[in-house]
Amino acid sequence: MIHSRRLTWPVILAVALAWNMGGIVHADPESSTANLSVVQLPPVLLQMIRDDAVHRELNLTESQKPQVLAALRSVDPRWWLARQLQPSALATELESLTTELRERLATFLSGEQQRRLTELERQAVGTRMMLRDDVAKALTVTAQQRESLVAVFSETDQSVAKLQKEVSQGQLDQSLSQEKMDSIKAAERQGIVDILTDEQKAGLTKLTGPPFDFSRVQRTYPLAPEMESKGVTWIQGGPLKLADLRGKVVAVHFYAFQCINCQRNFPHYQAWHADFADRGLVVIGIQRPETSAERDLKQVQSAVVRDGFEFPVLMDAASSNWDVWGNTMWPSVYLIDKQGFIRRWWQGEMNWQGIEGEKQMRETIEMLLSEDSP
Repeated sequence: MIHSRRLTWPVILAVALAWNMGGIVHADPESSTANLSVVQLPPVLLQMIRDDAVHRELNLTESQKPQVLAALRSVDPRWWLARQLQPSALATELESLTTELRERLATFLSGEQQRRLTELERQAVGTRMMLRDDVAKALTVTAQQRESLVAVFSETDQSVAKLQKEVSQGQLDQSLSQEKMDSIKAAERQGIVDILTDEQKAGLTKLTGPPFDFSRVQRTYPLAPEMESKGVTWIQGGPLKLADLRGKVVAVHFYAFQCINCQRNFPHYQAWHADFADRGLVVIGIQRPETSAERDLKQVQSAVVRDGFEFPVLMDAASSNWDVWGNTMWPSVYLIDKQGFIRRWWQGEMNWQGIEGEKQMRETIEMLLSEDSP
């Protein structure tokens, strides 16, 4: 079995907004700046459009909100699975999904709403908005300037990656790492100031509009995939559909009963059920077999009893749920909010080598339970 900390989308190092999801640079293929691909922008439209704070900023009507949800349902399954792609394929897929989503939104958002949404996208990527084609065109950024900007951003990424490595290896404490991060950010800002003309710097504020507080944004991950029925046997508590659990917080965990790493997480899942079920948490176990014994329905049923599971459990014999979730390892657990959006996940033992993963997940469960129901 594989040990892992909680994994988010492939990390990109846009210091202006640290949303841990992969991204792309939407660059002109005719451009001479071929190395633009080494600097990535987060897919901020995909991320932000699902959040209530953004909906309020756009003044969405009650009739528009379901239309946004329908647009997300068309792109989120592909977006969720895209996290497993290699960088080049990921970039292509995210560009395609962003284009599709923008086109769908344009069918029902007003011109003013689309304008403000574009401003929010630019704000979300911070200084790196200058690598967007629309911003570069508006500011008349030259090819040479773009090359210089990419060099500055690349240097930032390398410095942040080095800093993250030092922190993970325990070579830096929190205060010193923050001091170094502030220094890296300052160097990037100064580098940009040195590249842009006064006219271009003045033009930036006109492209972003009134500042928006992105700390209010909570939902940045896709809608959770619906439960599949192909090759599925519900051991207890089912069948269930996530659509029928709106208004509840759901924890979906994939396991194999002979997996020692999975077994070490079992007490946590059972404790969540015991502590939070009466407050609206639903824990669902998905037993996806790895060994021949784990393919034996009777042994799976016996293991559910032996391990003391008191929550719904299904056997995913055909891997239909495993596949639609794009799962890659045992154990994995996903937290889904009351509106059906994935909010956090963890792969591997939650308390592996002293990591306080279970505590972090429990804190997220508490937060999600405290949110208003849809």
